[in-house]
Amino acid sequence: MKNLLLIFLFTGLVSTSMQAQDSTTLDPMTTVEFETSTIDYGKVEKGSDGVRTFTFKNTGENPLKIYKIYSSCSCDILSKPEEPIAQGMTGEIVVKYDTKKVGPIVKTITAYANIEKKLIPLRLKGEVLPAKEEE
Repeated sequence: MKNLLLIFLFTGLVSTSMQAQDSTTLDPMTTVEFETSTIDYGKVEKGSDGVRTFTFKNTGENPLKIYKIYSSCSCDILSKPEEPIAQGMTGEIVVKYDTKKVGPIVKTITAYANIEKKLIPLRLKGEVLPAKEEE
């Protein structure tokens, strides 16, 4: 009876781990080059336009797939490539930082792709200044 229970548990673990192995681990690897991995907002006024774009090129031999983008900051991912980026082609990740929050900007966005390191850290930096009072 113990052996039957162990076999059942082992089978359950194996099937669970196989389901977790999706296309993100099966896609062929490629390489990517970003124009810049850090966007510097500089000093911007509160409430100003916070939209910026990370531009990149697939420098590898296989299609580049951006699976997910994680943002732990006060910013939104406005757009990312939904389809694979062919060899030699470019793509964009458009972000928007909430410039209603006064203070320094030191944030990281992480893209998950079919590259060797899997994760691509993209940084935002700068400072949001208080709005100028009308004179």
